[in-house]
Amino acid sequence: MSDLFAELSAVEQHARYAAGEVSPVEVTEAALARIEAAEPVLHAMQISWPERARAAARASADRWAAGRPLGRLDGVTVTIKDNVDVAGEPTRWGTAASPDQPATRTAPVAERLFAAGAVVLGKTTMPDWGMLSSGISSVHPTTRNAWNADWNAGGSSSGAGAATAAGYAPINLGSDIGGSIRLPAGWNGCLGYKPSFGRIPVDPAYIGRTIGPLTRTVADAALTMAALSGPDERDPYSLPAQPIDWNDLELRPAGLRIGLLTEAGTGTAVSPAVRDAVLAAADVFAAAGADVRPLEPFLTADLLERVDRFWRVGHWNDYLAIPAERRDLLLPFIADWSRAGAELTGPEATAGSDAQLQIAKVALAATAGVDLVLSPVSPEPTYPADWPMPSNDVEHAMDHIGFCMPYNMSGQPAISINCGYTDDARPIGLQIAGRRFDDRTVLAAASFYSDHGPADSRRPWPKIW
Repeated sequence: MSDLFAELSAVEQHARYAAGEVSPVEVTEAALARIEAAEPVLHAMQISWPERARAAARASADRWAAGRPLGRLDGVTVTIKDNVDVAGEPTRWGTAASPDQPATRTAPVAERLFAAGAVVLGKTTMPDWGMLSSGISSVHPTTRNAWNADWNAGGSSSGAGAATAAGYAPINLGSDIGGSIRLPAGWNGCLGYKPSFGRIPVDPAYIGRTIGPLTRTVADAALTMAALSGPDERDPYSLPAQPIDWNDLELRPAGLRIGLLTEAGTGTAVSPAVRDAVLAAADVFAAAGADVRPLEPFLTADLLERVDRFWRVGHWNDYLAIPAERRDLLLPFIADWSRAGAELTGPEATAGSDAQLQIAKVALAATAGVDLVLSPVSPEPTYPADWPMPSNDVEHAMDHIGFCMPYNMSGQPAISINCGYTDDARPIGLQIAGRRFDDRTVLAAASFYSDHGPADSRRPWPKIW
């Protein structure tokens, strides 16, 4: 029964609580048992909070027994990413270079989870400063892929991706500035939703950084968005409340204009297996009456390189802010990547900042004539677990983010959903992106594909316990 409880989706947990068929205490104990069994292999948790979680589950059980639940997340098990502040707990940002000091405040997204009665099991792992698409970190053992421990879990929401595939919790929150939700979702065969920029408030805020859920079902992603969306004064980019029916996941493809983007325009070439899986996914929408049309690549090598340089400058400043005695604790790959920022001039750094706005403009212009865009999430499937990046090359660290990063700059919503597997069973992610602020259509499109995609795009979830 414990294993069955751990497999419940968030929607199912809520329904079972409402029917009195299961208690949040039972579900929480099942989740903690699964984490304990799988962590020696996966290393997906930066820190677990078993006693905090048990206390939250007991309080939720009391509310359900009294008929006074706080909402649809009451008693639902979730995890948050290491970079989310919780007062009294350390926020390491994935690196041993960060001092192990408790945060003095709680971020808006964590406040909303606690206020909704969610059972937060702990924090999931991330690489140093969130600047790797990998589970490697200087502060914890390498996070590994639940489908095969020799494979990379991706990043920077490494632990969230691995935890979702392994079934630690039905909702695992990540953050995304260039693909950090969608890439690990694609490589772990789960869903990863990057909502419209500002839909869920982020603190500390940064251009393009977005918080969103990694889940196994579209309904759970929609449930998360319903509970966590809305403005907060701590995030100057947070969006005003918008009347979105998050429960409406119906999509009629007939008449929709869907762009098909099979080349990013720069970076790593798309592998044949990934291309074939994305083309097959496009056929599903075309067969249902959608007008699927090819899109020309709109990202250029110059724009991607300038953003990469700008990020390096920013993190070189972070490197200089580390006390000298702690700098050697930073992952060497990240130190080397950041060090290139020391060589940039002021005009070059400014050009990198400007490139973010230019990418936003070209992305919006290129997708203006369509309702949705289908593309790969990553040009290649997952790679060895001990590589910091798919290229394994600090000079080409960002060559794999060409399909994802433009939508961070433009603020458009985008989701990763599994659309197939390579011959050696590595998951392949399909990205579905939409118009700015049209989150509902993106989720509905993912739900349509989940229901109508080919049978070989779905397999039983991995078990490693």
